[in-house]
Amino acid sequence: MSGGPVGVGIIGAGVISGTYLENLTAFPDVDVRWVADLDTDRAAARAAEYGVGRSGAVAELLDDPDVELVVNLTVPVAHVEVGLAALEAGKHVWAEKPLALDRQTGRKLLDRAREKNLRVASAPDTVLGAALQTARRAVDAGRIGRPLTALALFQVPGPEVWHPAPEFYFQAGGGPLLDMGPYYLTSLVHLLGPVRRVTAAGARARDTRVIGSGPRAGTAFPVSVTTTVTALVEFESASAQLVLSFDSALKRAGLVELTGTLGTAVLPDPNRFDEPTRLHLLGHEEPEELAPQGHAASRGTGVLELARAIRAGVPERASGELAYHVLDAMLAIDESITRGQSVEVASTVAIPPPLPVGWDPYAKTL
Repeated sequence: MSGGPVGVGIIGAGVISGTYLENLTAFPDVDVRWVADLDTDRAAARAAEYGVGRSGAVAELLDDPDVELVVNLTVPVAHVEVGLAALEAGKHVWAEKPLALDRQTGRKLLDRAREKNLRVASAPDTVLGAALQTARRAVDAGRIGRPLTALALFQVPGPEVWHPAPEFYFQAGGGPLLDMGPYYLTSLVHLLGPVRRVTAAGARARDTRVIGSGPRAGTAFPVSVTTTVTALVEFESASAQLVLSFDSALKRAGLVELTGTLGTAVLPDPNRFDEPTRLHLLGHEEPEELAPQGHAASRGTGVLELARAIRAGVPERASGELAYHVLDAMLAIDESITRGQSVEVASTVAIPPPLPVGWDPYAKTL
């Protein structure tokens, strides 16, 4: 199709699909036409909840020519398999994070998209929210001078406390590194540029966890990933200390501080869209608070930005290449933990420009 709203199909009707559907069905430039899932009853329930006309099996969605863009909300281990199937069906792909579980399959996904002249973009799109875009514009304008160091902390007891089916968080593709790392590292890459080297250590507090809520509460399950990660992340001219943990009784989620030659910016939570930025400037006793300037939408913003970029024939901001670079950095962190030494990050990426302040997801432009 060459004009009008972009036809969207959702694959994966789990917990996060509700947030995506709530937003995407409110954006005039996309038209959600399908919800598919291995559990077709669950897909039907989600479709009915948000007024989506069609639901059913994944193969049915992929066969529908009215779907131009697939939003892949499957579990991490299925991200590449489902993404490749969508590309083979001639669809563009929005991938939930992480893009892949290894470099080889991540690269295969992006290369296949290029071969077929299709797009792959990826979460997190929080970095396109008004909160982090406002922070980025302040840093780009030199408000804290030249950036030198950053501190990023995510410390919680673990998602098994609240999630009714948390096993995937503790298997390949999960853990705080691959689950939460994309939010923090994507934000830091937007602010500081590509990662060049990492040095890390890690630990696992216990080998089993217990589901804390929902119908399966009390059920024990195994843990196969590192559950606390500490990393020194080096950029071209700055560095960051990164701590990601599912083991902490002391909750400190969403803390990101960026220090430059003129002051320190306390940044919005990289997993949110609506928090202020606080500037602590040298010579000023009180911090300056910058309210988010821009749109008020949340998850799904990246899907919309991708859809508009497809129609306009311009690069999307939440690109697959950006997601691949973040994946490369996360895998390097994991390798550093295993090897006990620093690891160079081979990939690089061009940092996209900020969104215009007046970018409006609720405007009809297509």
